[in-house]
Amino acid sequence: MFEVGEYIMCGGHGVCRVTDITGNPIDKLDKKRKYYILEPIFEKSSTIYTPVDNEKVLMRRIMDEKDAKELISQIPKIETVWIKEEKSREQMYKEAIRTYDCQSLVQIIKTLYLRKQDRVMQGKKVLSSDEHYLKKAEELLYSEMSIALSIPKENVEEYITEEINKVKSE
Repeated sequence: MFEVGEYIMCGGHGVCRVTDITGNPIDKLDKKRKYYILEPIFEKSSTIYTPVDNEKVLMRRIMDEKDAKELISQIPKIETVWIKEEKSREQMYKEAIRTYDCQSLVQIIKTLYLRKQDRVMQGKKVLSSDEHYLKKAEELLYSEMSIALSIPKENVEEYITEEINKVKSE
């Protein structure tokens, strides 16, 4: 069970803060079921109510600073993956985004970033589906890392690049 004030990843909403744990907000007579009241950090206009025991919506604690720095140090070693068959490739992207698996998100970002560069160098357009999944993966990963590293989300990509370049120059 998560604690009030804790940051979590919540299915479809990204990073949220647990603002309260309460009884059923809709059915006040239901005294048995507890609900999290969640505030999305990067979608300020909404509040989410989800049962504490909800097994359909993936919820997990966000990484801490140590985990974020460890992931960054592993980025050069994380392999890209390209699946030729579009439906299978898209399914892999959807699964990584649905589960918020950080290594898989890095893998998507690296793969699609390199593919984007390659297509541009060949004078080809970037596929809209590639662009969509690249942006979604970046949004999820950078949002979580922003909280873990206590830096603004818009600075996360630059921070990662600087840290990787430090390691390369050593």
